[in-house]
Amino acid sequence: MNVVIVESPAKAKTINKYLGSDYKVLASYGHVRDLPAKDGSVRPDEDFAMSWDVDAKAAKRLSEIAEAAKGADRVILATDPDREGEAISWHVLEVLQKKRALKDAKVQRVVFNAITKSAVTEAMANPRELDMELVEAYLARRALDYLVGFTLSPVLWRKLPGAKSAGRVQSVALRLIVDRELEIERFRTQEYWTVEAEVAAGGDPFTARLVKHEGKRLSKFDLGNEASAFAARDAVKAATFKVAAVERKPGRRSPPPPFTTSTLQQEAARKLGFSAQRTMQAAQKLYEGVDIGGETVGLITYMRTDGVQTAPEALDEARAVIGGLYGKDYVPEKPRFYSTKAKNAQEAHEAIRPTSLGRNPGKLRLEGDLGRLYELIWKRMIASQMESARIERTTIDLESADGRTGLRATGQVVTFPGYLAVYEEGRDDPEDEEGGRLPQVAEGAQATVRQAKADQHFTEPPPRYSEASLVKKMEELGIGRPSTYASILERLRDRSYVRMEKQRFVPEDQGRIVTIFLEEFFGKYVEYDFTADLEDQLDQVSAGDLDWKVLLKNFWADFNAKVGELGQIGTREVIDALDESLASTLFPPMADGSDPRVCPRCGSGRLSLKPSRTGAFIGCSNYPECRFTRPFGPPDAEGAEASGDRDLGTDPQTGETVWLKAGRFGPYVQLGEGEKPKRSSLPKGWSVADMDLEKALRLLRLPREIGPHPEDGKPILAGIGRYGPFVQHNGTYANLPSVDEVFEVGLNRAVDLIATKRAGGKRGGEAEALKDLGAHPADGQPVRVLAGRYGPYVKHGSTNATIPKGADPKALTLDEAVKLLAEREAKGGGKKKPARKAKAEPKAKKAPAKKAPAKKAAAKTPAKATPAGDIDDDESPF
Repeated sequence: MNVVIVESPAKAKTINKYLGSDYKVLASYGHVRDLPAKDGSVRPDEDFAMSWDVDAKAAKRLSEIAEAAKGADRVILATDPDREGEAISWHVLEVLQKKRALKDAKVQRVVFNAITKSAVTEAMANPRELDMELVEAYLARRALDYLVGFTLSPVLWRKLPGAKSAGRVQSVALRLIVDRELEIERFRTQEYWTVEAEVAAGGDPFTARLVKHEGKRLSKFDLGNEASAFAARDAVKAATFKVAAVERKPGRRSPPPPFTTSTLQQEAARKLGFSAQRTMQAAQKLYEGVDIGGETVGLITYMRTDGVQTAPEALDEARAVIGGLYGKDYVPEKPRFYSTKAKNAQEAHEAIRPTSLGRNPGKLRLEGDLGRLYELIWKRMIASQMESARIERTTIDLESADGRTGLRATGQVVTFPGYLAVYEEGRDDPEDEEGGRLPQVAEGAQATVRQAKADQHFTEPPPRYSEASLVKKMEELGIGRPSTYASILERLRDRSYVRMEKQRFVPEDQGRIVTIFLEEFFGKYVEYDFTADLEDQLDQVSAGDLDWKVLLKNFWADFNAKVGELGQIGTREVIDALDESLASTLFPPMADGSDPRVCPRCGSGRLSLKPSRTGAFIGCSNYPECRFTRPFGPPDAEGAEASGDRDLGTDPQTGETVWLKAGRFGPYVQLGEGEKPKRSSLPKGWSVADMDLEKALRLLRLPREIGPHPEDGKPILAGIGRYGPFVQHNGTYANLPSVDEVFEVGLNRAVDLIATKRAGGKRGGEAEALKDLGAHPADGQPVRVLAGRYGPYVKHGSTNATIPKGADPKALTLDEAVKLLAEREAKGGGKKKPARKAKAEPKAKKAPAKKAPAKKAAAKTPAKATPAGDIDDDESPF
C-alpha cells in the first residue's frame, strides 16, 4: 500500500481517482503545526531553536495519517510545489517520525504542477528527496516574521496607544501607501492650457494641437493662464498653414507573457474587480479541480509562481488552438519564449495556464468567479502565443507661412489585430490613446483652420494605490513574495491601518502614525532596499548559497539592539519626536505668517500631536481649560475648518447651535455648548465633508421611536449602538443591516425583526436565506446559502460552513457547497452536542469533610503570552 499526503481534501479526492486502489490519498488540510503565539517560540539564545505546536484540529488528521503510514510500503509527500508545500511535507514527516509511524516505509517527495492524470502519473514516476534548502528558507522567513512581530509589536503598544501591530513586510507595504498619501497632500495643482484646431488639407478635417508659438516650441506650462492661451488661439486662427511633413511609421505590439501570481492578481483587480485574496481563492479551486461532466479535473497549473515559461506540449497545443480558432495568420512562425524579468524571482515554476487549452471557457460554462477567472487565464495564455498586432502611426506637422506657429496631429490605426483579437492588457491609470486614422494629405498642401479652441487643465496628484498597482509596485521593489501579497493587504485592512475608497487604499490616521514612528525609530527596517535585500538573502538560502542561521544571527544582532535602545525612551519623548517630524505636514505655514501652532480657540495654547487609543489627534496644551481638537492631518483635512469646529446651523426645536466637532475618538455632532451637551458620533461610512444640519439632527434625534408594539403597546426604538444599528423593544435588540435603515425602518419590519430575534434566542433566529442549492447527495436534506451575522455561510442539517471571504455567495454551486460542508465536518464542524453529565456515583456514606487547606498554593498562573493575531502561512501574524 502507498500512502500519499496532499493538503486539501478536494485534491485528495481527485488524485485518488487517478492513482487507483493501490494508493490511499489523505489530506493534511494545509499546515499541521505552527509557532505558538507567545514569547519563546523562537529562541535566539538557543541558536534560534523553534517550538512547534500541532494544531488541535490537525491532531486527529495526523493520527489518521500516522495510522495509515504504519502499514504502508511507501509514504509519498505530494504537497504543493513551492516553499510552503515543502514546509508542510517537512512538518508532516517530523510528526510521523516522532510518532514512530514510518517503520520500514520508504519516504518520497513528489510535485506536480497541475492536477491532471498525466501530470500526477509523471510526478509519481519521478520522486525525489525532501528539499531541505527550501525548508530552511521557510524556517528563516518564519523566524524573521515571528521575531519582528513579537518583538516590535509590544514596543508599539507601549509607545503608541491604539497601535495594533507591525510586521516585516506588512509595515513596508503600509509605508508605500502612506508615502503616496503624503505625496498627494504635498502636491500643488498647477494650471496649464492647450490649444487645438480643426484643420482641413484637401480632404476630411482632422484635429491638430499647437506645438510651436511665437517661434518657440511649447512646453506643458508655457500657456499658464487664460490670456496667454487666448492669444495663442487667436494666432492660430489668423495664420495660414501648409503641410510641412507627413510621417507614417509601421509598428508592432507584442503580446504580454502568460500569468504569474502577481500579474494574475493585478489583471483580475483591473478587469474583474477582484481583491488579491478573492483571486487566489478562485485560482485555488481551479487548480485543485472542478467537476466537468462527472469527472473532477484541475483546470489550471499551479497558481503560486514567479515563472513565465511554458511547457513545450502546452506551446504546441496553443498554436494548434489558435490556428483552429483564428487562422494561420494569427500563428507566429515559431513559439514565443518568455523569461522572468521580476526582481528576486524564485521557485520559477511554469506560468499559470489552463491544463488544456482545448477546454474553451465558452464550452465549460463555469459559474461565478471560477468562470470569469478561467476565461481571463485562458485568453492570456492564448494571446501570449499569437502573432503581434501591426499598427501604423502617422504624424502630420503643419507650419504657418511665417514659421512662427506650428501644429501637429498624431494618429494610430491597427492594420492587423494579431493577439488583440483575443486580449488586451488592462491599465491602472490608462493614458489617452493616440487618435485614430488620419486622412491622406500631401506635403506642401495648403491647410485651412476651420476653428480653434483653448482648453484649461490642472495637474493632478499621483493616484492612490489600487490593489493592482500596489502589488505591481511591491513586486518591482522586490518586497515580499507574490504568494504573500493577498494576506498582507488583507491584514492591513483588518488592522484598520487602511481603508478602501473607490477601490483605492487610503491610510487611516493610526496607519500613518505607525509608519512615521517606524521611520523615525526603526528607519532601516522599513526601507525598501533593506527589505528587498533580505528577500535576496532568503533566496540565497533556498538556493543553498547562505546558511539560514547566519542570516538570522546577522539580522537579530542589530534589530534586538535597536529595540533595546527604544526601550529607554519614554512615551512622551516618542510623541514629541513624532510631533516634530510631522510639523511641516500637521502645521504648515500660515498665509499671514502667524504661528501655525497657536490654538485658534484660546489664543494662548500651543497645538501639538496627542495620542489616543483610537488614533492620534491635534489638541491644545491648555487642556482641560481649552478643549480645542482637530483630526490628525493638515488643518483643512477632511474639510474641517481651521477652528476645528463647524457651525452646521440652528436646531429649530431648541434654538441651539448644532456643531460638527473632531474629538480624540473621531468626528461627532453636538447640540449646544452646555455642561453636558447631547452628542452623537458619526457612523462608520459617513464623511465629515458631507455633513450638514439635516444629517446632524437625524443623529441627535436618536434613538427614534418607530411606534408601539402591537402586543403590549410599548415603544419600539431604532438607534445606533456599540454593535451597530438596531431596533429595540422591551430589552430585546435586533441588528439592522445598515445605518440608513435606522432612519427608515417601519413598524412591520421592526416587529418582524424583534420576533425573529426572540424566536432564536441569542442566535437571532433563522438567518436570511440567499439561495436554495438543492438536496444534499448524501441524505437528500436541503442545502442553503444563508446570510449570517458574520457573513454568508452554507447550511446543511446542523452543519454550517463559512463561505470564503471574497467569494460571491449567490454564485455558489451545490458541488462547491458540499465540498465546504465536508471540509467543515472533517474539522469537527456541526453543532456541538451537549456534554453528557457524568453519572452520579452511587450514594454512600459521606466521609467526614476535610478542612480546606489555607490558600497557600493557588492555581498556577500561566506564563504571560504576548497577544497576537492569526498566524498566516506566508507571513508573520503582524
